[in-house]
Amino acid sequence: MNERCAVDVLICGAGAAGLTLAIDLARRGITFRLIEKSPQPFHGSRGKGIQPRSQEVFEDLGILDRLVAMGGVYPTERRHRDDGSFSDGNSIAQHPATPAEPYQQPLMVPQFLTEQVLRERLLELGHRPEFGCELLDFVQDDDGVTAQVMGPTGADTVRARWLVGADGGRSFVRHALQIGFPGRTLGVRALVADVVLTGLSRDHWHRFGEGDVQRQVAICPLAGTDLFQIQGPIPLEVDVDMSAEGLTALIAQRTGREDIEVHCVSWASAYSMNARLADHYRVGRVLLVGDAAHIHPPTGGQGLNTSVQDAYNLGWKLAAAAHGASDDLLESYEAERRPVAASVLGLATQLLGAMANGDLRRGREVHQLDIGYPQSSLALAQPTRTASLRAGDRAPDAPIRGAAGQSLRLFNLFQGTHWTLLGYGVKRGSVAARPGLHIHRFGLQGDMIDAQGHFQRAYELALGDWVLVRPDGYIAAIVSSAQVDVLEGYLQRVLL
Repeated sequence: MNERCAVDVLICGAGAAGLTLAIDLARRGITFRLIEKSPQPFHGSRGKGIQPRSQEVFEDLGILDRLVAMGGVYPTERRHRDDGSFSDGNSIAQHPATPAEPYQQPLMVPQFLTEQVLRERLLELGHRPEFGCELLDFVQDDDGVTAQVMGPTGADTVRARWLVGADGGRSFVRHALQIGFPGRTLGVRALVADVVLTGLSRDHWHRFGEGDVQRQVAICPLAGTDLFQIQGPIPLEVDVDMSAEGLTALIAQRTGREDIEVHCVSWASAYSMNARLADHYRVGRVLLVGDAAHIHPPTGGQGLNTSVQDAYNLGWKLAAAAHGASDDLLESYEAERRPVAASVLGLATQLLGAMANGDLRRGREVHQLDIGYPQSSLALAQPTRTASLRAGDRAPDAPIRGAAGQSLRLFNLFQGTHWTLLGYGVKRGSVAARPGLHIHRFGLQGDMIDAQGHFQRAYELALGDWVLVRPDGYIAAIVSSAQVDVLEGYLQRVLL
């Protein structure tokens, strides 16, 4: 057995959540190993929708442009009737981008392509997943976790300060911790398959049998590929033939059409839909992210997005803990993210019922832009605000100018691993500079200019106010000039 040197974090699971966490740790200089039991990357399309808030996360991580280039927008839906007629429409509400919310439409990228882009970004940062490497056992103590892993070259003992289970709905890590996973099986079984087929155009998302649970089938062209994704409910206790011939027959049975032919199957899965939420996200030095902590029905495209944002919330907190921050910071991970998952579970289950009745409309409720942490222990407002934007909310974007005349966005200022402090009409030097904090001032002799007033409209600040933005793009504190000492105390707590 080989002894491997200690790392800060051992991540078990190299799906979207594990990769996101690894990227965030890598860009912060935190040591880690990312292991994955499967011998090769996932090659299916299960999570294909990237919601607007996740697009903002991926912009910060430096991969959004690549995902947009690789994927595409959701196509118009074509709802086919039994008599051969059809109607076209959008089930996704169409809204233009705004200065505060630059991304308003979900992006379609098959999951295997999203994870490919994440792996490429991780490699740029000098790391790669270890495929075919399984976590066999672990024990923890006050200082860390000792894990037994089995990889292609044999057994390893890995010593890490923290272990993160990103290992999916059947999580070994969660089971080993004996964390309850209550919820319910929703009584719906479905198939999803990525196929090459002929007989349908690629400019529409084709739906047949809407409102009839026994006959529904949806066939969607997968952006960035030559594949279609087939989705549909299937009987609970009946084996379904998911070969090319079997899927061709199923489509013919449900559509009444003989001209749609599946030629080959790239990936297929039959699964029962569940809605479950872990009782805890943390036990000592072991934490859960993604499907290991919550599983959702696929309606509304919430699962992958919620998982990515778990990792994005956890990454900067683990980095801070590795540098000696108070354990309170890590405790805030579960306190902030578990209520989000509970809310998303309810939404996805509600949308599943609506879809069964033929109601496919999706609006702002799935975009995840309104997720925030106003009740978090990390949210500070001094004095209490009456404006609509609060501590704990997502920090809005805004087009601005630098004092040298260059066009910028607030998101440009936020991008990276640092905290950002914005002052409105404040005196230079009234808050001390410190490592890990970028300070920008709007107003007289400020380095930033709110030329069009978008910053002030979004943030509604009074002269002398300070806004502190966390590394994950949420507002940590809004403090008046009279409370700068409170802000200084907060910064000492989170920035050491």
